[in-house]
Amino acid sequence: MTTFADLGLSQKVLSAVTDAGYTTPTPIQLGAIPHALQRRDICGIAQTGTGKTASFVLPMLTLLEKGRARARMPRTLILEPTRELAAQVAENFEKYGKNHKLNVALLIGGVSFEEQNRKLERGADVLICTPGRLLDHCERGKLLMTGVEILVIDEADRMLDMGFIPDIERIAKMIPFTRQTLFFSATMPPEIQKLADRFLQNPERVEVSLPSSTATTVTQRLVAAHNKDYEKRATLRDLIKEQEDLKNAIIFCNRKKDVADLFRSLERHGFSVGALHGDMDQRSRTTMLQSFRDGEIQLLVASDVAARGLDLPDVGHVFNFDVPIHAEDYVHRIGRTGRAGRSGKAFTLVTRSDAKYLDAIEKLIDKTIEWLRGDLSELPAPMESHDSDRGRKGRGQAKDRSRDKDRGRGKRSESAPKPEQAAEIETAEEVAVEASQEQNGPERRNERRSQPTARASRPNPANDDSRDRRSRHRRDHDDGPTPIGFGDDIPAFMLIVANAGKA
Repeated sequence: MTTFADLGLSQKVLSAVTDAGYTTPTPIQLGAIPHALQRRDICGIAQTGTGKTASFVLPMLTLLEKGRARARMPRTLILEPTRELAAQVAENFEKYGKNHKLNVALLIGGVSFEEQNRKLERGADVLICTPGRLLDHCERGKLLMTGVEILVIDEADRMLDMGFIPDIERIAKMIPFTRQTLFFSATMPPEIQKLADRFLQNPERVEVSLPSSTATTVTQRLVAAHNKDYEKRATLRDLIKEQEDLKNAIIFCNRKKDVADLFRSLERHGFSVGALHGDMDQRSRTTMLQSFRDGEIQLLVASDVAARGLDLPDVGHVFNFDVPIHAEDYVHRIGRTGRAGRSGKAFTLVTRSDAKYLDAIEKLIDKTIEWLRGDLSELPAPMESHDSDRGRKGRGQAKDRSRDKDRGRGKRSESAPKPEQAAEIETAEEVAVEASQEQNGPERRNERRSQPTARASRPNPANDDSRDRRSRHRRDHDDGPTPIGFGDDIPAFMLIVANAGKA
């Protein structure tokens, strides 16, 4: 059996690897490290969670034992697509480079330039950064890239596919042509491979698994769900409660807004939950990740900022609240569980509108994913919506309320609703007005535009406390459909015309 000692690593590196508890290299490490030590360009493709980071960190530490960095002239450069990945790589250098006296500089957003400048002035043997922050320092005249010997582009498909191409090309022009370039990724589509070839010179391709394949230790299941958000949230909550062995889990959403909405929903229903997305400041993101690692929160609702390369080794479950639009993201998402030989479970909520995305995923991974409880054709009837009941009750209530206003607009009818019922009646008024609009046609709609707004100056019959209670009531109950139209603030002229049409 091959060990790390057989790969040509220095004694300092071997000692740190042994102290970390590792004895046998993974297939990607076994294939990439010897070629990296020979200063060959490498294009490494392997499943997520198989040790790609150590595949370039360990040989870089060995190669950097000779030489010394000068001020503002880094010797090596590692580019990462997200701040979290960059910080994670820096932690790997601290762990495996504890026997070295190397200066490691981390350049990411959310940290002051002054602190980063002080590290650059001391000389950086290893520069780990996101492309945007690196270019900011270069434009300020704080960096000279002519001394870079090794360039590492981690998560290469994401770096090249998500708008980083111009930045990567600019950075590559600043670095000597004789550099060594290392690419590592879990997925490498053909169109992205063509772009990668621009930066690699006679590369050694190390492919230890099929591109875009998923780990066999992860049990994958599909769960049929309705399109309505509140019904999907209910399905997700039931699914979470069914998992008897749930220790912790990451829940992925496609949009940052959905992350915030789902986080609030789960929190209201008593779950231990946190949120992570790109609009959060760096301190909040770091704190949230650390809380999740430490077990202080059980569920982490996240966007794809957490899908790429983050090493959260003990994640037991992954839930895809949304089917990822890009099939490659599915591989990275479910790769957050089942890492380093551990077992894991991945569940994906699928609606009828997600069929084409699901087809793309199964084509990419060359595998048919099983359904947990029947496919979309066996989907149970949608939950009873309150819209129809509101509409039926509301038409009569809206008429009664309109007659009361004809008798005296400043007076409140004896049968006026209680403050708690106001939200339902306002929705009912919308239904009545829409029906009137269809009957009266475009001429009547044009006439309505010229009517004055009478209700705007009339005081609200409910006091401020009642209005706050109604607002809290709507926020605390997200199991019903989302209000549509104007909600509580329906313009008065629409109600006036609705009555005029009946005269």
